Amino acid sequence: MSFSTHRRGLRRLGGREVSRPMSDINVTPMVDVMLVLLVIFMVTAPLLTVGVQVDLPKTSADALPGQDEPLAVTVDAEGQIFLQDTQVGIENLAPRLIAITNNNPEARIFVRGDKGVVYGRIMEVMGTVNAAGFSKVALVTERMPASPPDKAEDKKAK
Repeated sequence: MSFSTHRRGLRRLGGREVSRPMSDINVTPMVDVMLVLLVIFMVTAPLLTVGVQVDLPKTSADALPGQDEPLAVTVDAEGQIFLQDTQVGIENLAPRLIAITNNNPEARIFVRGDKGVVYGRIMEVMGTVNAAGFSKVALVTERMPASPPDKAEDKKAK
């Protein structure tokens, strides 16, 4: 077993000890800060997805793939139109969409409509968006829950 009396990081210079700069990086404070930030973002992320409350119809169709964040045009139960979270009139919808997308006809636009609203109102909104030159317009629905087996069919099998 070896033993050293020389202190690490210190050297003698003319009868006094002078410390050298430490070359090791202590990453513990950085990891602590990153973990705190991670927790903060995990808590606040669900709060950032607040929008207009609508009761979407349910369907069993799969979600559309896509990388960019689409714009959401929402028609609530009273037939009012919202662009993201801001209420707009049907006459202002196309100019606002063009301004937001920088006149990009390839921008994805999702139309969300309450299931209690008149179908013609949804088609009016979709027609306005399409007439503004946007070709990637999609309707948003909620995914249907898996249906339990029908009890009447179980009785027939017995």
